[in-house]
Amino acid sequence: MTERHIPYAEKVYHQLVQEGIRVEKDLRNEKLGFKIREAQIQKIPYMLVVGDREEKEGTISPRTRSGEALKGMQIEDFVSKVKSDYPSI
Repeated sequence: MTERHIPYAEKVYHQLVQEGIRVEKDLRNEKLGFKIREAQIQKIPYMLVVGDREEKEGTISPRTRSGEALKGMQIEDFVSKVKSDYPSI
């Protein structure tokens, strides 16, 4: 993610917060692999990656804590997945 992706990342962040999903942003200027490894160590259930393709298509690219990359999906579909995986949200 580069600085030009920050506005889209902020938009995604606010949509998830409005849906009641606890979310943190990592907008640091670090390599993606480094950020992913940190999130896995912290046992974060999902990491969302946004870049040019995601911004153009209005999607996100989720990754699970185990490192599995899920297909790009609409934000609404991700919200549904999180709510079905964690019904207490």
